[in-house]
Amino acid sequence: MVFLYSRYKQNCAEDESKILSLKDKNLPTVTVQLPIFNEFYVVDRLIESACNLQYPAKKLQIQVLDDSTDETIEKVATLVAQYKKKGIWIEHVHRTNRKGHKAGALDEGMAKAKGDYIAIFDADFTPDPDFLLRTMGYFDDESIGMVQTRWGHINETYNILTKAQSFGIDGHFMIEQVARNGSNLWMNFNGTAGIWRRSCIEDAGGWEHDTLTEDFDLSYRAELKGWRFRYIKDVVCKAEIPATMNAYKAQQFRWCKGSIQTAVKLIPRIWKSKESWKIKGEAITHLINYSVHPLMIINILLTAPLLLMEYWAGFKMDDLPMEILFGSAAVLSVGSMGPVIFYAYSQREIHKNWKSKLVYLPILVMIGTGIAVMNTYAWVEAVFGVQSGFKRTPKLRIEKEGDSLQDKIKYVVPVDYRAFLEFFMGAYCVFCIYLSFMVGKPYMIGFMVLYSIGFFYVSYLSVAESFWKFKPATKAEKELRAVA
Repeated sequence: MVFLYSRYKQNCAEDESKILSLKDKNLPTVTVQLPIFNEFYVVDRLIESACNLQYPAKKLQIQVLDDSTDETIEKVATLVAQYKKKGIWIEHVHRTNRKGHKAGALDEGMAKAKGDYIAIFDADFTPDPDFLLRTMGYFDDESIGMVQTRWGHINETYNILTKAQSFGIDGHFMIEQVARNGSNLWMNFNGTAGIWRRSCIEDAGGWEHDTLTEDFDLSYRAELKGWRFRYIKDVVCKAEIPATMNAYKAQQFRWCKGSIQTAVKLIPRIWKSKESWKIKGEAITHLINYSVHPLMIINILLTAPLLLMEYWAGFKMDDLPMEILFGSAAVLSVGSMGPVIFYAYSQREIHKNWKSKLVYLPILVMIGTGIAVMNTYAWVEAVFGVQSGFKRTPKLRIEKEGDSLQDKIKYVVPVDYRAFLEFFMGAYCVFCIYLSFMVGKPYMIGFMVLYSIGFFYVSYLSVAESFWKFKPATKAEKELRAVA
């Protein structure tokens, strides 16, 4: 990925000749879709950003696709009425059945959309005013069906979790997407901060909701139809990173399960297509990327048996030829260095002080390991066709260090039993560390220390966040009893 990025990054750089002007009378009509569900804290920020987009008022339709079931409905209605009075073409499309979740909302919005192009922004995103002017010009090429921009961060430095997530997001959007799109491999729409040509959506079969990643699904169906995408790494749309562990895990569960569902659905079509072996190979690898998590769990669970293998089977590591040992070590070393280079290079390309940020790389590895239990559960459900509801990622408008998470969590978060499985995995890693010392094989202790911390950290935060809302209620109840 880093090699492809270095070689083809100019193919994804912004082309200034494509920047449009408001004076152009031939600008096409664009529909901006804002799919939301119970986004009380951030919906005003989202709508304000959409209404501030620089584009002719008569050619910019804004749809707030509202599936909410709480007081967000009234808040949106009030905001929409206020902006309508200012002459903005904005509509409040509220559903009560929530069929198809986000994909269903987008599909229903399409039926009422007037634009030939559909821009989509999730509730946690804040497009800059010139977003459309910097992206619409790429549709001059009739073969381009979608334009995707890079995600930025509103609250990158809020806590350890957001700092670690920013590493992962930067790796995907600065290196991975450029490597794919710049070298003419397939890439995917990331669900938000992008624009679709309406005819491309329709030609690909429209929004389908049989997977949890409707964006991934539609992307590959469109590319199977021959449509091309354009990625622009220099146009950045900032978003709020989930600042709680349970929100992050819900997001990862949805992305993991949806990706594998899409793999089950589309790999047969991709395999039978007339695309080159390079495109097929990369597309399939991309689709099954989240398989790393069940493999990681299996790898960790096999650690203790492997450490005890010498005693169980009468086999001694010293009996192996040195060539095999050194050869295996070389292969494993290359595998370990890949992610380090990948994420470090993304920081180098984005930040001037990138070296100081590398301290958070082990934290990314730690958290990435800690969520392996959740994502393995998602992977198994996807492979065996187990259906589950759409779990939204809560957005709390956490923008700066002084913002309080506890004050903005409106509902009690139930304790997920998988947190106890994460604790078990952490304890198992500690046992493997002890076993490594006992059998005189300390080769994997460093990894096991990192893994155990990751599992314990994710488990602890998952449970702790579930009790945040109980504390105020308990205190209030005691005060009422004292008065009585």
